[in-house]
Amino acid sequence: MRVILYLTSSPKGRGAFSRLVGDELLARLVEAYPGARVIHRDLATDPPPVPDAAFSAAVLGAAPDDDPAFATSEILIGELERCDALVIATPMHNYGVPAVLKAWIDQVVRIRRSFRSSPAGKVGMLRERPVFVVVASGGWFTGPSPSGTPAQPDYLTPYLRAVLGTIGLNELAFVTLEGVARGAEPAERALASARDSLVQLIPLPPM
Repeated sequence: MRVILYLTSSPKGRGAFSRLVGDELLARLVEAYPGARVIHRDLATDPPPVPDAAFSAAVLGAAPDDDPAFATSEILIGELERCDALVIATPMHNYGVPAVLKAWIDQVVRIRRSFRSSPAGKVGMLRERPVFVVVASGGWFTGPSPSGTPAQPDYLTPYLRAVLGTIGLNELAFVTLEGVARGAEPAERALASARDSLVQLIPLPPM
């Protein structure tokens, strides 16, 4: 593993639970693969532009890849193509992905560039690579809360599986932190559980 692309998307920056565990996951990857180079994109501090009318016209008109409307898209797809692993650290906002992560997705999921149409449906054009997704949620979405409150809707994890699968990335592993906005004790339990998941997900070589 030579290049790791690391996307962070929380407006809380380094104080975010997703960023904290994402950093720890990244550190384990770097330790497991010494010499790996990290490309870090903080989507919250430097958000990708939302596709505009020029972008839409270029897509519909099958413009060449060097069309100015695709300038940002080409940069972001290029980073994705160069990486051997993708790490996404994200909060869950209103049951789904934050707007800045959606903007990144809308730049990289591009017909004739990262996927193509076929009679059988969309076919990804990017090579497979592992994708690690750290998700932090204020509530609980994989099951009821400890007090029995029903699980909240989850449109984030199925969406990421579907949209990244569209471009050829199907090896997704999720690390979840739930209940992080419900007080210190639930947050500590969520951190401990996520760290246990990291140990199982990315074993380190013996010292």
